[in-house]
Amino acid sequence: MRINDTSQSPGLSRPSKPQEPHGAVALRTVKNGDTLSHIVRQEAQSRGVQLNNAQEFRSVMALAKDHGIANPNRIFIGQQLNIASLHARWADPAGEVMAQKTNTSGLATNTVQPPAPSTQAVLTAKTASAAPAHPVLRQTLDRAVARGFIPPNEKQDVYNKILQVAGKHKFSPDDFAQLTLMESDGMNPQATNQRCHGIIQFCDGPARGAASVGFGHAPRAIQSLSVYQQLHLVDTYFDKVGLNKQGQVPLDELYLAVLQPAARAETRPEAPLGIPGNQAHALYEGRNPQSSITRNSILQGLVQNTMDRLGNFGQNLSNALPNRLQAQRSAEYRAVDNVDNVQR
Repeated sequence: MRINDTSQSPGLSRPSKPQEPHGAVALRTVKNGDTLSHIVRQEAQSRGVQLNNAQEFRSVMALAKDHGIANPNRIFIGQQLNIASLHARWADPAGEVMAQKTNTSGLATNTVQPPAPSTQAVLTAKTASAAPAHPVLRQTLDRAVARGFIPPNEKQDVYNKILQVAGKHKFSPDDFAQLTLMESDGMNPQATNQRCHGIIQFCDGPARGAASVGFGHAPRAIQSLSVYQQLHLVDTYFDKVGLNKQGQVPLDELYLAVLQPAARAETRPEAPLGIPGNQAHALYEGRNPQSSITRNSILQGLVQNTMDRLGNFGQNLSNALPNRLQAQRSAEYRAVDNVDNVQR
């Protein structure tokens, strides 16, 4: 989520004055390099609160809503945020997050014991718990079935296989769905740009994706495999690139493992990654192919792409509806961003 300095973006208006939830005020001024996600993580860490990906995302979207920020990707240097809303959310038994205190080793030691919840709080909690796990993945699979990418009788097998691979390599199943929405229009096994093929775009050439999974001499044959069969190749590929060596894999790291594994050596979020070739416009800063690709721009592009591709669900995602258990985000490729234009 990139910050926009209004001195450089005169056409952007500042959000309205932040509300003061629960009457509490604890102001934080946005600095250069801040993002809403970064602020949420820092505040959680400072208060000993342990958040998973879905909880972090919901907190980001709630913070944006509290301050009238229509686009969470756009916050402004000097903007003041009332972070008391985060603290109240984490302590409120009816809230999205049941906070866990952590010790200095990062291990959970005790759960915050709030007052007994009201009847409405219990109903809210039950509604939230009834929401399906991995909603982005589920929506992506439904879309893939509707488009003929996956036979209906294979959808559950594909879902189970993705959970297995995600558990092994320590990434979010929803993040993998976002990756495929960018790479192959959401698990199209026949997707190709003539040099790269399949659901994550295995590329031609020595020591590249197709060769690493045993298709170096016949890379186009990957297109004849089903999504389920290609997921076995995905598992092998992630083994080869050492995806899970650093613990839980975030979305940008997962995507870079596919886009250009060597670029993972640059860990600074705003540093140019030096990725050659013509990539999807959404991946560049400001969607401008003359600009650089950074970890931040990759995240922003994947988020927008997910919200665009998943249509109404993506809109619900951006509005942070409380009953959606959602970790991250991506919609129809615009012609300029079609997978056929993506180079690997």
